[in-house]
Amino acid sequence: MEFITDLTTQGINFLSSLFIFVVGLFALLIVIVFIRDISQTRDAIRRNYPVIGRFRYVFSSLGEFFRQYFFAMDREEMPFNRAEREWVYKSANGKDNTMAFGSTKNLTPPGTPLFVNTTFPTLDEHAMQPPSITIGPDCPHPYEAKSLINISAMSYGALSKPAIRALSRGAKLAGCWLNTGEGGLAPYHLEGGCDLVFQIGTAKYGVRTPDCKLDVTKLCEIASYPQVRMFEIKISQGAKPGKGGILPGAKVTSEIAQIRGIVPGADSLSPNRHPEISTTGELLDFITQVRAVTGKPTGFKMVIGEDDGLKELCREIHQRGVCSAPDFITIDSGDGGTGAAPMPLMDDVGLPIKESLPMVVDILTQYGLRDRIRVIASGKLITPSGVAWALCTGADFINSARGFMFALGCIQALKCNRNTCPTGITTHDKRLQKGLNPVEKAVKIKNFVDKIHYGTALIAHACGVPHQRALTRAHCRIVQPDGKSTLMHTLYPVPNVLPKHYQPVTEPDYF
Repeated sequence: MEFITDLTTQGINFLSSLFIFVVGLFALLIVIVFIRDISQTRDAIRRNYPVIGRFRYVFSSLGEFFRQYFFAMDREEMPFNRAEREWVYKSANGKDNTMAFGSTKNLTPPGTPLFVNTTFPTLDEHAMQPPSITIGPDCPHPYEAKSLINISAMSYGALSKPAIRALSRGAKLAGCWLNTGEGGLAPYHLEGGCDLVFQIGTAKYGVRTPDCKLDVTKLCEIASYPQVRMFEIKISQGAKPGKGGILPGAKVTSEIAQIRGIVPGADSLSPNRHPEISTTGELLDFITQVRAVTGKPTGFKMVIGEDDGLKELCREIHQRGVCSAPDFITIDSGDGGTGAAPMPLMDDVGLPIKESLPMVVDILTQYGLRDRIRVIASGKLITPSGVAWALCTGADFINSARGFMFALGCIQALKCNRNTCPTGITTHDKRLQKGLNPVEKAVKIKNFVDKIHYGTALIAHACGVPHQRALTRAHCRIVQPDGKSTLMHTLYPVPNVLPKHYQPVTEPDYF
């Protein structure tokens, strides 16, 4: 008994000593922090309120976490709210995403689309699959595309190796295309066997000469891959119009540097535009050159600001002939996303897709080019309602980047530019990448695409049409400032085609 008592006493004494040591160590740490704070001159808060002032930064960083998980309502968060993310998560996991009791969406804010259901909706047995659309039908290698929604530009570098592998495998399973982004063609883009759109950014990564001009030999090598179906010339990006791509040096590994043709560990900064493209004529020259070299459909991507440039482009096409027109235009939204962008550009520059998409479709229609140039819409269209709205407006296809990131498991941690993504999607930290299994995530990509197609079909059938591509502006209403909705074709009537003197006399072949 005395032995047990002595052992207990020793244990208590040890714990007491340990507690005193820890308290003393903590007190010493506080003193050190106090001295550092009160002696520094860079931060007034820490100097005036040593130690305690540091909690301001802790609470500020934790604010994102608490807002996302505890305080924000389902429809309040930005850039994507909880309801949107949950729809994608459930869809990607193949779970039931029906709702009970009633919608949590506010249907009265101006700009809200409301679809016009018919008295006699389309019966399931009369429903049809949306027809495929051929892009660049006069090219030696046209592309027949089927999927309504496709994977938008996300480069290897901005995204991790397992993320690119998952997207490539998933795109193959879903039957959609994958845009490589401006970072060049990586082997991980190819390994899934999906259709690819190769993006030529302003730095021309993967197809550039040492002085950053277009390398025709490298372009031919890229075009030789049968999986590479189209080429997209990046003019501008929605999140940062007027600014080139930004990949922090921490994410420029030796492999990424080799693919891009740059220095490892250094920031990868693209010019804010192609140096050789300063006019609409030079843009058409560049498109013609890429198409002639590759033999494949070629178009460009841009965020819309002014409409005069697009009108000038249409007039230039008519002067040269329809053969000079791009095969497609990808319209990015002013509220698009990216891994890193200056706040003034991300917040305040560029038109959102709800304004720019009808503008572009109408201008192409007015100049008689709508059937010649395919329109791809991009910008926060990650749910069936967003995709259906774009189809009603006149888009041929929809691109999404962040929707597919959510399907991969993105939690909107807003750490894309820091190489610390907790889900392994936008980091090159091997430890953080371990949680991203490309084989399993590929299935989630397919599930997401299938749910988009299914959800848009529900809307189409409710509107009384046989498939999603039959949706028109007559099937959508837009809520106005007075709370009442107006038919979209009343707000955006299809313009008349300009007089015949704008039309080309002949339409020669491309080559």
